[in-house]
Amino acid sequence: MNSVQQEIDERSNLTNSNKFELLLFRLGADANGEHSELYGINVFKIREIVAMPEVTAVAGSAPHMLGVVNLRGQIISVMDLPGIVGVTPKTGLNIMLVTEFARTTQAFAVESVDEIVRLDWGQVLSAEGSTAGGMVTSIARLDGDVNNTRLAQVLDVETILRKMVPNEGKDVDPETIGPKLALKAGTIILAADDSVVARSLIEQGLTAMGAPFVMTKSGKEAWERLQHIADGAKAEGIPVEDRVGLILTDLEMPEMDGFTLTRLVKQDARFSKIPVVIHSSLSGKTNEDHVKGVGADAYVAKFVAEDLAETIRKVLHK
Repeated sequence: MNSVQQEIDERSNLTNSNKFELLLFRLGADANGEHSELYGINVFKIREIVAMPEVTAVAGSAPHMLGVVNLRGQIISVMDLPGIVGVTPKTGLNIMLVTEFARTTQAFAVESVDEIVRLDWGQVLSAEGSTAGGMVTSIARLDGDVNNTRLAQVLDVETILRKMVPNEGKDVDPETIGPKLALKAGTIILAADDSVVARSLIEQGLTAMGAPFVMTKSGKEAWERLQHIADGAKAEGIPVEDRVGLILTDLEMPEMDGFTLTRLVKQDARFSKIPVVIHSSLSGKTNEDHVKGVGADAYVAKFVAEDLAETIRKVLHK
């Protein structure tokens, strides 16, 4: 029992060191029957891993939507992940990954599961502009920055879910977003998210709120942009919070995660007065406790534009 508790504590404490755990799995081979690549998903999004059960097909389902399963009294949609990505399993769909993120539960069928690896976010590089149709957010260098390291593609599950279930993560409705945000002239919101879909929705939400913003693709990029803005503010003889009114950050991002970004901001005397809102698909009490631990001013789960707008207003009007 002690060893189990120790493992849980170690996993929870990864957020204090820019580390995370990645579940590695395989989906199948390409059109030539070769190159069964490694894919990954953050362990915090995995609820459980089970042998592939019998799936009930649902009439009129979208392509690659296998159907539904009844798992301990809960009806869960099951998606054909190899089909979505465009590869063919050599041995069939053998494993089901049950995931919880963005306030939803769903399952993905895969061919096989390899292992769980513990990585530093510095080992993960952005895959922006890859040929995977936006379904891969980043590439993990499993053996570090060495030649011929094993690589794993980290899937953008938000984009996949939006593609498969169009009403998930719907476009922002300016009519329901509420009143415009009153920011001091010349002040922006600095936002960071590595998901193309999430960035689009955040941009729609901030635009509907009338909030000027700068969007970045990782915690590292946001931190570097903040340094640059701070230098400019110093040259003008004004506090940096007159230029950055709020920082809005995802948690899972290549190079530097949102926990580390928040900790750097709150521990730096120049930036400590800038409120930080964490906006993440990683939900649950454990993650919310971590958010409080690094000093964030608020946490809001992805993606309901009205909830995000309300949270931002509350933090700015404290």
